[in-house]
Amino acid sequence: MKFEQLPTPCYVVDEGLVEKNLKILNGLMKRTGCKIVLAQKAFSMFTLYPLIAQYLDGTTASGLYEARLAHEEMSGKENHVFSPAYREDEIDEIVSMCDHIIFNSFSQLEKYKNKVLRASKHIGLRINPECSTQEGHAIYDPCAPGSRFGVTMANFRPELMDGVSGLHFHTHCQQNSDALETTLYAVIEKFGPWLSQMEWINFGGGHHITREDYDIARLEKCINLMQDKYGLQVYLEPGEAVALNAGYLVTSVLDTVQNGIDIAILDTSATCHMPDVLEMPYRPPLFGSGEVGEKPYLYRLGGQTCLAGDVIGDYSFDHPLTCGDRLVFGDMAIYSMVKNTTFNGMALPAIAIKEKNGDCRVVREFGYEDFKMRLAHQTIPTQKRVLATSIQN
Repeated sequence: MKFEQLPTPCYVVDEGLVEKNLKILNGLMKRTGCKIVLAQKAFSMFTLYPLIAQYLDGTTASGLYEARLAHEEMSGKENHVFSPAYREDEIDEIVSMCDHIIFNSFSQLEKYKNKVLRASKHIGLRINPECSTQEGHAIYDPCAPGSRFGVTMANFRPELMDGVSGLHFHTHCQQNSDALETTLYAVIEKFGPWLSQMEWINFGGGHHITREDYDIARLEKCINLMQDKYGLQVYLEPGEAVALNAGYLVTSVLDTVQNGIDIAILDTSATCHMPDVLEMPYRPPLFGSGEVGEKPYLYRLGGQTCLAGDVIGDYSFDHPLTCGDRLVFGDMAIYSMVKNTTFNGMALPAIAIKEKNGDCRVVREFGYEDFKMRLAHQTIPTQKRVLATSIQN
């Protein structure tokens, strides 16, 4: 199947571009000795896990289901997990599948430490260096005042550190290595006395390592500092960097209307298919378009849902848009797919892979049952119920 033959809406992940990112990350690993694991919260398309496993050390999860996915689909690689709090009915399964279990508080550590030690797994503690390096997006700032993430210095309890082999911090979002360097010095200042007692440290995610302007040399300096000064194994867990700029969302124009501005209604949705547009907010790249005023024909692009704010943004074009025109948004492999909803009964986009030879193949399509069965139990046909009752009797 060729790209132009794909159904819409459809996410397309470019295998060659993902591998390009993986080679950059793998080069960093080889030069420094650091370990890199995929943060599945940003990209959990396990169809590509065999490729990712060729270059990275494993995965990290935010809970049971991601941990199970990695255990099933990337077997033999490291499996890390962090959660603000673990459920009692899930912790045994998590410990059985994961190599590194990272706790968010000393109360959680005390509660579950013995389970982890009996299983001979690594225990980590998430720390909060209280060092914000972001501007304007508190929703993505784990060091914002009142954050629920990590133990602050004021709440640190050295007497409970027995059995803890590593420290973890995750304070960044789509940032360059200067933010990491600033944070690292805050970590050393506050938690330095305990670093030499650890075996490993995890720098978390949010590092845009595969972005063109990313300062990899500064990142390597940060890694070497912790390795040389404290003898620590350094982990990084990027999610976005693995599939950054490696995916598309192909959509079609369904209608155009006018209300003080030309409006195009698409068969995709900001709220359902690209929620970060509303949460962040940001304006996703659109191939062949321009900024407001850059090209002669301006359109506001919106979705099919009843949400008044289901608007992707304002884009200009060289020619008027007509029904059936196909538009291609860029950088849609990360977060967009994992944060989808079926709000309003909106169909989820198909998912396709663009192979390295240029051909495309659809790996998943969704229909009415995917919407229906999210909010109801599976109805058992009457015939099967009667049979089950007979067997029980």
